[in-house]
Amino acid sequence: MNLAAHREIARPADEVFSFLADASNNPRWQSGMQSCEWTDEPPIGTGSRYRQVATFMGRPVVSVFEVSEFEPGRTIRIDTLESTFPISVIRTVTPIDSDRCAVTADISGGPNVPRVLQPLVRRLAQRSVDRDYDRLVALLEA
Repeated sequence: MNLAAHREIARPADEVFSFLADASNNPRWQSGMQSCEWTDEPPIGTGSRYRQVATFMGRPVVSVFEVSEFEPGRTIRIDTLESTFPISVIRTVTPIDSDRCAVTADISGGPNVPRVLQPLVRRLAQRSVDRDYDRLVALLEA
């Protein structure tokens, strides 16, 4: 399953990237997220890991993620190390001007579901991603 999001945010790119790169902020803007905590000491960089507890379609999802790519102020890629919902997420922040930026997310992977259910699960997951990124914009622009 491949999902995507693209939003413009009226905030400086460095502030938006700092917020997105810190997984402990995830429960503030991602639906179904119950907790998210770093298991490695700061600073955040390639190899940093965190554990999160979430729900998807009413089912608990406990995951361990690792930062597999980190370009400060620009790109972070996280990959699941352990989960029933394995995903890879690449988030990129691009400055538009000094007070605006664009955020792009490319998400691949997802739960192992029967083929007949895949279109439904994809639609539900994309809807969830869209709402999350709308919530991110509202939170950061408030």
